[in-house]
This record gives sequence, structure tokens and C-alpha cells, in this order.
Amino acid sequence: MEKWLETNLGNLTEKLSPCQNCPVANTQRDVNLPGTGAVIALLDNLLGVLYPGCHGHAPLSQENCHTHLRDTLQAIALTMQDQAHRALEYACRRVKCEDCHECAEKARLAVSSLLEGLPDIRDTLQQDIQAAYEGDPAAMSTMEIVMSYPGLYAITIHRIAHALYKQGVPLIPRVMSEHAHSRTGIDIHPGATIGPGFFIDHGTGVVIGETCRIGRRVKLYQGVTLGALSFAKDENGMLVKGIKRHPDVEDNVVIYAGATILGGDTVIGHGAVIGGNVWLTHSVPPGAKVYNQTPSPVIRTGQYFIEDYCI
Repeated sequence: MEKWLETNLGNLTEKLSPCQNCPVANTQRDVNLPGTGAVIALLDNLLGVLYPGCHGHAPLSQENCHTHLRDTLQAIALTMQDQAHRALEYACRRVKCEDCHECAEKARLAVSSLLEGLPDIRDTLQQDIQAAYEGDPAAMSTMEIVMSYPGLYAITIHRIAHALYKQGVPLIPRVMSEHAHSRTGIDIHPGATIGPGFFIDHGTGVVIGETCRIGRRVKLYQGVTLGALSFAKDENGMLVKGIKRHPDVEDNVVIYAGATILGGDTVIGHGAVIGGNVWLTHSVPPGAKVYNQTPSPVIRTGQYFIEDYCI
């Protein structure tokens, strides 16, 4: 290997150089975006603000709690503004100009809006926690939900990412949501609007699309998809972006495991119950119960098993 490196390393380095030849590279001179690791570190700090001492290695010191919170908020503000500024500049260069001097102010406004909204986000999350506790007979305490439930982790990240998404910050909200997706198996686009008291039980395989609007006190089980029925294209065959593609779910709806609900015109009326594995592409009225016909399973006894497989 040493001989191969001596002969080939220089040429290979030149071919793979991120400063010249790589089509996808994040360098200070070119793209200059924050790294994924930096966004995840910010999320960890934000979780520490919303759930103090719950996601670290030890409880917080009671004596230093106020000082720790102040220092954490300051670090979040400065780091987030830098990252948001970079993301906004990158998007701006693609469509407008090299340096319009507007991105720094947009980043400051977006980050200050997020920080000022943290108390409201925390209050909403308290309703999410209570919904999980009341909706899951296996939950022994609210702290169990905070420290271990993937559904709460996913909706917490979503509420942070959604706040940035509404302020027009590109890229960073999606990095946040995909981090939660990789951790929990729950895929919530940061553009989705979700009311308080939201609970995802079990969670794995849930997909919630960008233009979904979900009301208050909605409960989903694992494997639920709130997706698009089709994708419109323009005259050049490119996907049309920014249109309503995903369903609306009104207040107090329960959607059981494996259900698929598609389409931007589809509305699930308040108080409806959607059964497991139901496939829906049209609206249902308030209070409706939608379910598939009971299947008729074929049950073979052990004797048939022996005859079929052991002859």
C-alpha cells in the first residue's frame, strides 16, 4: 500500500479536490454552509432549554440552573444566527445576487423570532406530553415520555424546525427534521402545521408531508402516511413546487396503524376515526368511522402443517 500511495496519492488528491473538481462540497470560499453536525449540536442545546437536564448525562445543578440557561440561550442565539445567515446567503446567491446585505438581517429576525417563541413552543409541548400520557396506558409518568418516547422527540424537533421554516430559513429546518427521522423513523416535513396535543404512538414509519395541516389533539399510530396523491409538472416536465399536495386532519382525529391518506383536497373531519391499513384519497365527514372489511384468515391446525411441510 505504501508503494501505491507514493505513486498515486498526488494524482488522486488532485482529482478529488473539493476546491476544484468536486460537484458537491461545502467550503468556506464556495458554499460556506453550516455542517450537519453543527445543526445537530444546536438541537441538543435547544432540547436542553426545553427539557432541562433530561437529555444529558446528569441532572442540572439547582444552584447554577439560571446561569446555565442564560449561557445556553446566548450560545444558541449567536451560533444559530451565523448558521441561518450562511443558509440564507447560499439560497440568495442561487436566485438573486452575490451579496445584497439583506441576509444578515433576515437571519437576525428569524433567530430572534425562534427564541422569543420558545416559551410558547414549550407550552405546546406540555400539551403534547399530556396527550401522550393520557393516550398510552403503558406510560407510567410524563418524565418517561420526555426521556424516552420517539414521538415526543420527533414533534419537539418539528416544532423548532417549523418555527425556522415559517421565517424562510432554508436548509436548516430540513436538516433538523431528517435528523429526527433518522433517530425515530418518523418523517415530518418542517412545513407541516401541527396543532397542540399531538401524539404519535410507537411512531416508526410515520410520514407527514410538507403541506399537511393537522388540528388539535390528533393521535397517529405507527406506519401512517399523510402524503401526496400525485405530483403536478410544468410545461418543461419539472415538478411544480409550493402547491397544496397533502391532506388536512381536523381536531380530535385518531388514525390507526398503516393507514394511508393522500391528496391536497382530502380533509379528515373532526372526531373521525380512520382504521388500520385504510387507503383514502377523498375526504370523510366529521365523526366518521372508516375501516376495511374484516378479513377472513385461513387457520390451519398443526396436523395440516405436518402434512403440508413434512411429507
